[in-house]
Order: sequence, then structure tokens, then C-alpha cells
Amino acid sequence: MRKSTACALIAIFFSISIAAQNNTSTKLKVFIDCSNAGCDMTFIRSEINLVDFLLDRIAADVHVLVTEQGTGSGGSKYQLIFFGQNRFKNFQDTLHFNTDPNATDFEERDMLVKYIKLGLAPCVAKTEAAKDAVISMKRVETEANKKDSLSQPTKDSWNYWVFRVGANGNFNADANYKDRRLGANFSANRTTEELKVSFGFYASTNKSVFEFEDAGVRQKIINNNHNIDFSHSLIKSINDHWSYGYETNYSQNTFSNNKGRVYVRAAVEYDIFPYKEVNNRFFTISYGLTARNNHYYDTTIYNKVRETLFGHRADANLSLNQKWGTTSFGINYQNYFHDWKLFNLGIFTSTDVRITGGLSFRIYFSGELTRDQVYLPKGGATEQEILTRRRQIASGYNYYTSFGLNYRFGSKLNNFVNPRFEGSNNN
Repeated sequence: MRKSTACALIAIFFSISIAAQNNTSTKLKVFIDCSNAGCDMTFIRSEINLVDFLLDRIAADVHVLVTEQGTGSGGSKYQLIFFGQNRFKNFQDTLHFNTDPNATDFEERDMLVKYIKLGLAPCVAKTEAAKDAVISMKRVETEANKKDSLSQPTKDSWNYWVFRVGANGNFNADANYKDRRLGANFSANRTTEELKVSFGFYASTNKSVFEFEDAGVRQKIINNNHNIDFSHSLIKSINDHWSYGYETNYSQNTFSNNKGRVYVRAAVEYDIFPYKEVNNRFFTISYGLTARNNHYYDTTIYNKVRETLFGHRADANLSLNQKWGTTSFGINYQNYFHDWKLFNLGIFTSTDVRITGGLSFRIYFSGELTRDQVYLPKGGATEQEILTRRRQIASGYNYYTSFGLNYRFGSKLNNFVNPRFEGSNNN
């Protein structure tokens, strides 16, 4: 009798589960992947309620991969790839749109939702939820789009030049420590498919004051550093895979014993994939010749106050944005011709991979072998200079790494929006 009752309960449970699955199957199951772009998922879920948003990409009918790249004007170019899965495995589509450089976060998220709706529409049309969909093909007339008709070619009165000017600062203090940082910057950039030109200027000053007691006597250490940097570059396109250009730079930096440095580099670059596929995959190899004239505050460890150095540099960079996640890898090498033992080798990698529906892994690593610190001042640094970072000291390497493993389990649905208590501070 007990076995019969248990079997009946199990049968009822599975019947309810199957009925629930049949009810939810009428909705399109969607996984939004914004690992390479900022998405307001609360807003997306509140604006689109005819689909089920899943936390498991494997179980979804459509995997939406959203990527974002900066444009020359200061705005963003979004790419949305709609990968059909399961019952929609034969569906795939790609949409693009650009945002204005002065667009607010509200305007950007509104535009993103609009294109997500457009991309999902063909799939929603094949579900029972289609009868509740509202479609509007009427253009909203505003003063801006009356002047900017889609049928007219775009004309730019600034000839694609974008200028930025800014200032920043911060102050931090307590009873024993005071820190003040001030900075200013200016840039001018022009970016087209054929040519990329940029000018940049940055200057900053930092003053730190340390106070402490030593043998009953109050001591004070004042540390002043400043940094000035002016840069210019010009990059010319040859075709879909090749480009060439140069960069030049003038800088001063008290921390690095740099009283004045002029740097010039001319290089050529090859992209194994066409440049237009940058949102999905990017693999470049570049090589260039370098020249620099250094003027130092203090005599260096090589007994130099001023010197001119010639060398070369090679770079390779790989970036992939796919359904399984994102990964980036880069390596660069440079050395001076007069002494090949003076070299610098740098590497970085960043990976965020979804191993299964609920298991994801991320890792970031960057490091350098630094054998080219020709600018280091002669003589040892004092304890105060080291602790207050007043001057740079020799180091043959540096690295940084971070990693994480995350596993999510439980419900795959993620449709509800509940902002209660999100604005409170419980610290």
C-alpha cells in the first residue's frame, strides 16, 4: 500500500513538472551575454517580458552575445550576435548600432533594448507569445531626425575631429598623512576607416606629506612628484589586413629620473583576421624601429646624463569574443641595438570562460622581465625614498595576477525585477 501511494505521488509530481515545462515552453528562452559590454539586466528584464531570461546558456533557445567597441568620435559601436540553439538551432543573425558620444546611460540602454527586441522578433514570432507582441514600424519625428534624414549622406562639420579637455584632482588626509593629486589633460583625435590621427597632452603633480614620531621627536617627510606627457600618432590603413604608422612622445617624470625624453617609433602591423571582425576576433602582429633621446635629473647607473638609444619592438595581440566566453592574450619584446642584454619582455592574458551552463572560470595575468632600466639613478635609494616612492629602484621583474571560479545552480529562470533595498547601505 505504501509503495502504491509513493508511486502515485511520484507520478503526480512528474505530471506537474511536465505540465509546468509545457507551459514555460511557450516562451522563448534567452541568455544575454554581456561579458564584454555593460548591460543593465534589470532594465532589459523589465522592458522585455514575452521571453524567459535564463542563467544557463546551454538551456537557452537563443544566446545573445553583446560586444562593444569605442569609436573615433567617442561613442560606442555595439554588435549583437543571436545564436540559435535547441529548437532554433538553424537561426543566427547579427545586428549593429552606434551610440552618440554624448549619449547618456539611459539613452544607451534604451537603444540596446530596442536592438535586442529586433533580433529576437523572428524567434518570438514562432512562439505562442507572438500574439501578445506589440510592433511599431512608425518613425518618431523629432527635430534631430528631421534634419538628419536616413536618405541623405552624413556630413560632419568637424571633419571627424574630436576634442577633449579635462581636469581632475583628489585630496586625502588624516592626522599623520596628507596627499594631493592634481591633473589636466587635452586630446584631439580623428578616426576614419582609412586614417587614425591623435594628439594628447597630460600633466599631473602629486604632493604627499608623512608625519611620525622618532625618539619622541615629530618628523615630517614631504614628497613631490610631477609627470608631463605629450604624444602624437598617425596610423594609415593599407587594406583589410595591413596598416602602418608612427608614434612620437615627449615626457618628463621625476619618479623615473626622466628630465626630458623624446621617443619615436615607426611600425607596420598585420591582422590575421580582417580588421572589420574586431568584435569577434582580433589577432595582430606588429614590428617597428624605435629611437629615444633621454635627459636625466641624476647620473644613471651607466654614468649617463644624456644619451640617444636606438632599438626595435615587436608585439602580438589576440582577442576572441565567442559563445563560450572571452579571452585576450598579448606579448611584446623590445631591446636596444647597442646592447642586446638590455631588453624588456612583457606578457598578459585575460580569460573568462563558461565551462558548462553554471560553471565559469576567469583568470588575469600580466608580467614583465625588465632588463632595460637604463634611466635608474646612480647610488642607492634611502629608506624614506623607497617607502614614499619618491624614486624608482631596480627590479628585474614585476607581475600581477587574479583568478576566480564560480558555480551557479538552482533555478535557470531569471525574469523577475525586484529593486527593494538595493539603494540602502548596510555597511
